[in-house]
Amino acid sequence: MEQFYIGIDIGTTATKAVCFDKTGKVIRQFTQSYPMYHPKADWSIQKPDEILEAVLGCIQEITKGIQPQFISFSSAMQSIIAIDSDGKPLTDAIIWADNRAHSLAEALKKSEQGKNFYQKTGIPIHTFTPMTKIAWLKEYEATLFSKAHKFISIKEYIWHHLTGEYVIDSSMASGTGLMNIHTLQWESDILDYLKIEESRLSKIVSSTHQSKGQSDEFHYILGGGDGVLANLGTGAMETGRMALSIGTSGAVRLPIDKPYIDPEMRTQCYHLLGNQYLKLGAVNNGAIVLQWLKESILKTDESFEELFEQAKIIPAGSEGLLFTPYLLGERAPIWDASAQGTLLGIRITHTKAHLIRATLEGILFGLLSITEIVLPDSEEKHATTIMASGGFGKSELWLQMVADIFQMKVIVAETIEASAWGAVLIGFTATGITIPNHNRIGKTFLPNENHKEIYKQGFEKFKRIYPLLKEL
Repeated sequence: MEQFYIGIDIGTTATKAVCFDKTGKVIRQFTQSYPMYHPKADWSIQKPDEILEAVLGCIQEITKGIQPQFISFSSAMQSIIAIDSDGKPLTDAIIWADNRAHSLAEALKKSEQGKNFYQKTGIPIHTFTPMTKIAWLKEYEATLFSKAHKFISIKEYIWHHLTGEYVIDSSMASGTGLMNIHTLQWESDILDYLKIEESRLSKIVSSTHQSKGQSDEFHYILGGGDGVLANLGTGAMETGRMALSIGTSGAVRLPIDKPYIDPEMRTQCYHLLGNQYLKLGAVNNGAIVLQWLKESILKTDESFEELFEQAKIIPAGSEGLLFTPYLLGERAPIWDASAQGTLLGIRITHTKAHLIRATLEGILFGLLSITEIVLPDSEEKHATTIMASGGFGKSELWLQMVADIFQMKVIVAETIEASAWGAVLIGFTATGITIPNHNRIGKTFLPNENHKEIYKQGFEKFKRIYPLLKEL
């Protein structure tokens, strides 16, 4: 009898349910979308019950006619919900893109206390973290803050609905700015700063934590954060491999065997299992920038594939058009929630196709600026292969641009749904199933030497734009 394993990937704009066989082959998948809301300037929120409904709908749809061995979870990180003692939301889900805590985070970042917090957590002080969002609630929503029974992520909210437990895996906890990356426990100095007790947070457990669920219908595995699981799912937890993913946001992640703290507070550090850690940098501005370009600027019904076909005819470097895509402020490496986008070098000869290509290039330049930090040694960089995942892995144009801009070999994992597959691999570990050889190679893209100098010059200019224009 064929056995099936389900990974649920709770993303920022949609939840994907993917049914795999033991080799990682996708049997079927189902996606349900939901909106992000911006009720005030700098606010980015979602409705917890809209996401819960989507997850439950995905589970119902993907399990029709089958009884999976388990259902394991991946989730977008850095959301926070205040809930009451009945588990009901007192707030919306305040997500990673929300910048309301900007001024508070900036002041803390510059202080000795903030620097001390970074040394303990490996997470830069920035408005994307749940820690700063809880601090904002304490400062500006004091009554609500005092009423809150717990502060939890959307993944914890869904897990509690399914199992009745309040738990968080160490990879999700890594990204909160509340967990000590060295001890894998909630950091007491930060809890004191926030004036909350440990009981107001979920219990930190392993990604392999499992539960039968309140209905006993399915066997659930807790899993982890989407970025960490994307590394696992693409085979990028091995030496000589670096994960690059672009979904709504984007990230560069390098596997390491112990916690890493950057002297300049530019990188993040996450934990997976045992001595498996990641040194990484994440950007706010991934494919969400393309969505903005398509809907708000171009106002077109053309598909992204059609837009990419137009960009394909434009030469590397977009004939001098350069885009810094900081539409949502930016995380790594500049950590400035007030950063803004800039379109530089525009001429009357530039067209819609130039703008599309410059946008693709600008998003990649942002990720390359992180790679320079996590892989500073040129020889090590040359010997490292990029394992690509996320929705952008379906575009051969964009993947070739990664190879050309980074001047590194790029491999697309055979399973593009890397986070969902990573969740299933955690499920294999949790249930004692022998993990298959899951690092099967998909398409490979090699750097085009003819584009090396063009992109080198473009990137050097890109790095200068933000510092030069910051004061303006």
